[in-house]
Amino acid sequence: MVSVSVSPSLTSSARSASSPAYVSPHTPDAPASPASVAAPTQADLLDFVRRTAADEALIASLPLDPEGRTWVRLEGPGGSEAWLIGWPPGSGTGWHDHADSVGAFLTARGTLKEYSLAARLPTDGWRTLELTDGVDRSRALPAGRGRSFGRHHVHEVLNESAEEHAVSVHAYYPPLPRIRRYSRTGQVLRLEQVESPEDWQ
Repeated sequence: MVSVSVSPSLTSSARSASSPAYVSPHTPDAPASPASVAAPTQADLLDFVRRTAADEALIASLPLDPEGRTWVRLEGPGGSEAWLIGWPPGSGTGWHDHADSVGAFLTARGTLKEYSLAARLPTDGWRTLELTDGVDRSRALPAGRGRSFGRHHVHEVLNESAEEHAVSVHAYYPPLPRIRRYSRTGQVLRLEQVESPEDWQ
């Protein structure tokens, strides 16, 4: 574990791992969101990740690991959950969604590739689905480009570069209640695991 302290909005720890998409959304010292503050929208989250990615000192402060992704938690707007994530060459998340959270992410350095499904999946009660033709989408997100997404957005994010690290900023609201992970073979999508915050602690 590497300690960092470069910004009031940055937590005091950085972590590295080769497979998990995200770490525990629980930060004991995080202030509660005031009841009078409106919930952030997708546009608010996208604005936040864009402004945060422009903070060159913050982006440069993230420890990078050639073997696995690194991340630190940030203070997001309106009680949202936010992360600064480093992606070594060839790393990715695997197929997953963020359940009932909306979100946004933006590449601050390097290029990320997002593969997603333009289809609303049933939220519960299934293990295997056969996807119809035409639901696949992909987009390259070089530095300065990002996107927002709604609830139950299924995607995977990759750094397909063979040589260059990527760094990105992510934000979700409400803080992630669960992450559903999928495997995919051709047009068949299979629910493999549902992770809750207890699994990330």
